[in-house]
Formats: sequence, structure tokens, C-alpha cells
Amino acid sequence: MIERFSPAKVNLGLSVLGRRADGYHQLHTLFAALDVGDRITLEPIPQGIELRVLGADLPSGPANLAYQAARDYLEAAGNPGGVRIVLEKHLPIAAGLGGGSGNAATVLLGLRQFYPAPVDLLPLARNLGADVAFFLRGGLAEARGIGELLSPLEPLQVPLVLVNPGLAVSAAEAYQAMKPDDYSPELPVASILAALKRGEEPGWWNSLEAPVFRLRPELAELKATLRAFGLRGVLMSGSGSTFFALASDLAQAQHLAARLRERFPRFWIRPAQTA
Repeated sequence: MIERFSPAKVNLGLSVLGRRADGYHQLHTLFAALDVGDRITLEPIPQGIELRVLGADLPSGPANLAYQAARDYLEAAGNPGGVRIVLEKHLPIAAGLGGGSGNAATVLLGLRQFYPAPVDLLPLARNLGADVAFFLRGGLAEARGIGELLSPLEPLQVPLVLVNPGLAVSAAEAYQAMKPDDYSPELPVASILAALKRGEEPGWWNSLEAPVFRLRPELAELKATLRAFGLRGVLMSGSGSTFFALASDLAQAQHLAARLRERFPRFWIRPAQTA
């Protein structure tokens, strides 16, 4: 039996460049893994896949990405055995934090440990979802395409505070709600990273904020409230509904999180740091 940490991610800027001929959207983003996330326990069994989810009302069968990852790896490895998975959810669902994608990647990596085989995990990950490939390595990466074309970058520790109001946002709905005016140019990656290293607020943006705010006006109000609260660099991660803001260090992130919990007692709020 092994227990593995399944990290969350944030998008340190997300630009939707336009719509592709295949219907998907062309992206340019910075993925950053975090030190907050879920936990997954894996145990080999003679055959089959057993999945138990704790802490969230999620499917425990083929509709779950963690289950799909186990199925795909075992099939690619020649069905050497089965696995019992316990998924302990700590991240909010449909929150722009990549929880399900991280879970799938964590299962792939864990099963390779149990059942070593000459299986290339990257195609399996990409088949499961664009974000899953990033979680195979984690850290910090520039991503293009639909998020699957990754260029690893030197790790950067950035203290953050995460705020999720408990609203689930469908990524599919967010992209469907995009208008041509919502498309943006490529991110100024070098200047974003330089500003973060200096502890300054970067000139970043998230192209999905506009369509999501049209669908959920209360999220636009929340962002304005967080800025009025004094938070710096407030940005929505992915398709939301999680926002993150900069802190000068982890102690300040903890302090800000405590103050925000007093203001928003029903929200999911965590101090975090990019890993």
C-alpha cells in the first residue's frame, strides 16, 4: 500500500488565443503546482478496480478520472493485476484547481510503481485530459495548444492565498460562453516571472474571467471585493471559481487566510505556495 499527495494547480495567467478548426480553443498559460491538494491511497489487489471517495460526492466508477486512469494504465500494462484506490478529497470540485486531473496523474504514477511496465504515461495522460499531462511532472510549466504542449520552467516559490466561494463552474460552459472580444494575445511570460521573483504584482490576466463573470456575475463582485479587501494580484484560476492572490511570504498568506475566513466563513480558503 502506498499513499501519495495529489497536488492542486493554479494558472499564473491564462490567455485564450482563439478557436481552432477542431472546435477546441488555443491556449497559452503558466501552470503552477501547489502544496495543497488531495491524498490518494493505492493498494494492489488480484484484479479489478475498486475506488472509494471520501470527503466529496463524486462517482466511484468509470465516470471518475482516477478510475479511468487506473483502467487505462492496467490495460496498457497488460492487466498485471488490480488496484484498490481510496481518494481523500480536500479540494473543492469544479474549482479551476485541477483536482480531478491531479488525481488521474497521481494514479498513473502510483500504478507504475506497483506494476512497472514499458508504458509511456504521457499519451495516457493526454487522452484523459489536457491538464493531466502537466501533473505527471508538476512544478512550473508554460503550456500551449489545449494545455498539453508543455515547456518545463525553473521552479518558483510564490506564496498565495486561495479563495473558493463554493460555486461549481463548468469549464465547458465557460468556453462555450466566450466571444471573439474575449480572446487575448500571448502572455508576457518573462515579465510575469520577473515580477513574481521581485514580489510585485504581475501584468497577468485570465481570458476566461469575462465569460465566467457573464455566467456568474457574483464572481465578478467577489473579485472586486477581494481587491477592495487589499489583496494583490487577484486572479481567477482556470475556469474558476477559485481566486488566488499574492502574499509576501507564507506567514502573510496564513494571516490573510485567517482574516478572509472571518469575512467569508462559508468559503474554502487556504494559504498555499507554488511547489
